[in-house]
Amino acid sequence: MGTWNSRGLRGSVLEDVINYTIEHYRDAGLAVIQKIPTPITPIEIDKTSRHITLAYFDQKSTVDYMGVVQGIPICFDAKECASDTFPLQNIHEHQTAFMRDFEKQGGISFFILYYTGRQEYYYLRLREMLTFWERREAGGRKSFRLEELDPAFFLQEKRNLIPLLEGIQRDLDDREEEE
Repeated sequence: MGTWNSRGLRGSVLEDVINYTIEHYRDAGLAVIQKIPTPITPIEIDKTSRHITLAYFDQKSTVDYMGVVQGIPICFDAKECASDTFPLQNIHEHQTAFMRDFEKQGGISFFILYYTGRQEYYYLRLREMLTFWERREAGGRKSFRLEELDPAFFLQEKRNLIPLLEGIQRDLDDREEEE
C-alpha cells in the first residue's frame, strides 16, 4: 500500500477544468460523469483544521472519472505533463487492464492529457496509448512525444470547458471507419 501525503490536496488546473466541464454537461443534460474518489484510510488528522495529513491507499485506483454520455459508458483518467514527452510510467498496468475490460463491455476508455507548458489538452484514445505501451514492452521508448500524437485529437478549451464530447465523437467516428 502506498502512503498519501496532504500535498496532493493542492488540486490541479486539469482537475478543476474537468470538474467544471462535467458539471456543465450534467446541467445541460448531455452527460452524467462522476469523479471517482481514491479509497484511503486516514492515519493522521490535523485536529485544528480537521484535514487528513497522512493516509494509506486502501487499494489501487482504476480511473479518475466514470459516467455515461447519451447512453455510452465512458471512463477516463486525467494526466498532466510538464514537457512535450509523456512518460508511460505515469500510466499503470492496473489502469490499462481496467480500461481494456471496460471497452470489452462496450464502453469508451481514454485519457485526457494536459500539457501544462503549452496549456494544451489531448484526448488520448486507449488504443492509441496501447501502441506506445506495446512499443515500450517490445524494448522501445518508455515515453511518447507530442509530435507522435494525432493532431485531430487536441482539444481547444472553450469558455473554461474542455470539449470532451468532441473528443468522444471523433473517437466514435474513427471506430466506425475502422469497422
